[in-house]
Amino acid sequence: MGTAQRWWRRGLTAAAAISVGLLALGAPAQAEDDAQVYVVHGIPDQPVDVYVDSELTLEGFQPGEVAGPLALPAGTYSIALTAPGDGPENAIVAADVDVPGGENVSLVAHLTEGGDPTLTAFVNDVSEVPAGEARLTVRHTAAAPAVDVRADGEALVTDLTNPNEATAQVPAGTVSAEVLLAGTDEVVIGPADLELTEGALTVVYAIGSADAGTLSLVVQVIEHDGMPGTPSGVPGGSAGLAATGLPMWWFGLLAAGALMVAGGALWYRRSAGVTASQ
Repeated sequence: MGTAQRWWRRGLTAAAAISVGLLALGAPAQAEDDAQVYVVHGIPDQPVDVYVDSELTLEGFQPGEVAGPLALPAGTYSIALTAPGDGPENAIVAADVDVPGGENVSLVAHLTEGGDPTLTAFVNDVSEVPAGEARLTVRHTAAAPAVDVRADGEALVTDLTNPNEATAQVPAGTVSAEVLLAGTDEVVIGPADLELTEGALTVVYAIGSADAGTLSLVVQVIEHDGMPGTPSGVPGGSAGLAATGLPMWWFGLLAAGALMVAGGALWYRRSAGVTASQ
């Protein structure tokens, strides 16, 4: 192998190492103990801004919407929900929420049984589901007494109270679900068709207020391969919810520049070697 060819290979190796290093600076690996966190809005008729540790993280979040997931380090976060445009000092509801490491979590803004706004963190069961089946979780997060849940006319959950949940493993497919006042045949939500995806977790939230006539369902689907979920993601902010620093395109330009510099140097050495041999 000639001198110029050896320099060429060494140069490519060095340039590739520089590029990988620069890109790694802009894309830190997600820690294994980070939690995957969704936000669910179950307070009726009240758009909100969401603050995390006093930083505006989600703006104009609408009732019935689900956002996420976010990769968050384990820890305790100060969460405040405000009317749009208000600061965290004028919170509709505020609480310190513990985010457990390595878990898949849904943070739900909802009403207590008595009708007061509150925040509840639920850990989602994203363990493996056998082929042909789906996991269904029902969560009572409405201002309403205990409820029963039926699927295709069969009792699935009984006497569920706010803010509790029940989980069942069921055949994948479409089911007709309805929510009734516990121990009665009075349907208060539904019937509604639910598409239960094979191998995934479907979470159904009862939200709203029985007295105000605003009871409804919010459905969240969490896939098991990376748990991406069907809703759109939460916009990143400066509250530790997204990687900060220079944007990735900036590091890409640096990497390209490094390759160009290395290639130029190698071309010069090769040219010099050819000139010297003449």
